Amino acid sequence: MTQEDKELLLLKDLSARLPYGVKVHINSPIEEQNSMELFDVNFNSKHIGVGNEKWAFRAIPIIDDEDEAKVVKPYLRPMSSMTEEEKREYQAFFNYDGVEYPEEYIDWLNAHHFDFHNLIGRGLAIDCTGLNIY
Repeated sequence: MTQEDKELLLLKDLSARLPYGVKVHINSPIEEQNSMELFDVNFNSKHIGVGNEKWAFRAIPIIDDEDEAKVVKPYLRPMSSMTEEEKREYQAFFNYDGVEYPEEYIDWLNAHHFDFHNLIGRGLAIDCTGLNIY
């Protein structure tokens, strides 16, 4: 996967999560700045805006041009971390012909911070299972 593909995948995924308070890790040397909430996604500049109770930053690059290993990573839950109650809610979206309400299904996955794009497996997200972050 090229750097451009990674950027586009992250930008698209993060923009869909904007209304749901997704938290991201931004590779800051200041530990308190590493878990920030996303509030803006800019496709043109490939930057995001993040903040917490102390700080707000508007122009964080998705991938650092000087160090490609520095990637903004959302904290997400693997699909396998669904509780029994969530599994019942999840199954309610399906009927015999497929997904009954696709937009509500995607919104539900985003609202519960599930990694349905396999970003964790691609090294583009952090598994937040057990972190009590949400």
